[in-house]
Amino acid sequence: MDGTVDGFRYGAVTPIAAYLMACLGGALGLRCTVRSLLDGRTWRPGWLALGAASIGCGIWTMHFIAMMGFHVQETWIRYDTGLTLLSLLVAVVVVGIGVFLVGVRGAGRGTLLLAGVITGLGVAAMHYLGMAALRMNGEMHYDAVTVTLSVVIAIVAATAALWAAVTIRGFLASLGASLVMGVAVSGMHYTGMAAVSVEVHGTLATSWSGASASSLALPMLIGPVVFLLLAGVVVMFDPLLVLGDGEWNRPGPAARSPRRRPAAAVETGAGTAAAPFGEPPAPRQW
Repeated sequence: MDGTVDGFRYGAVTPIAAYLMACLGGALGLRCTVRSLLDGRTWRPGWLALGAASIGCGIWTMHFIAMMGFHVQETWIRYDTGLTLLSLLVAVVVVGIGVFLVGVRGAGRGTLLLAGVITGLGVAAMHYLGMAALRMNGEMHYDAVTVTLSVVIAIVAATAALWAAVTIRGFLASLGASLVMGVAVSGMHYTGMAAVSVEVHGTLATSWSGASASSLALPMLIGPVVFLLLAGVVVMFDPLLVLGDGEWNRPGPAARSPRRRPAAAVETGAGTAAAPFGEPPAPRQW
């Protein structure tokens, strides 16, 4: 028997909340990646790791909040806790690979494409691994064309996000990029959900295991949400990330060194000569 699938059980509440979490993770990740480009090699891995974890936690939190609105009328839904946590780990690790690639090697076309493909496949793997954690009195089936489309959206979204992370440095520009990134990530999720159909078993299964979405909501969300809040505090208290737009436009450390002032004009007996700034002018010869 075909089940009645509803991805919006709570109306617009879960899509909006999921979108906001995706935007928050994307915004923090973009700012941390930008910050890594301004720092020496000592702190760069730390900023990149914080950015990757922020994006990964944001994407996973978006997925889990959106899944709270997923409902099949004819059966209860439970979640395998181990697979659900594994999907979070996959999101953070694979996003980290992409972020470190562009953060260390730069945004060359080949590097950006490779990092985008890896990150996009990781986001898709996180989504479908999270779907595999569902336990119900039925079997899920996927439409291959729609699944492929969701993976393509994930790769394009990841590539665009990584490009923005190393190209867009202004605060408002990064904020706008994170809003677009939230749309892309949410679009990937709901495209993947559109591929799902459920065949409900005729008899109630007796070997169910797992926890309900409501019982998992608090323990599963509290960790990533607290992490995102702490990452937000780190970003907000870094003056370069909030107010340093002028500094970001400078190409590198050399550009941040004090600029030499024009040479001072000095009169000599033969005319006017130039003396380097900071040195006293040559004595006038009479």
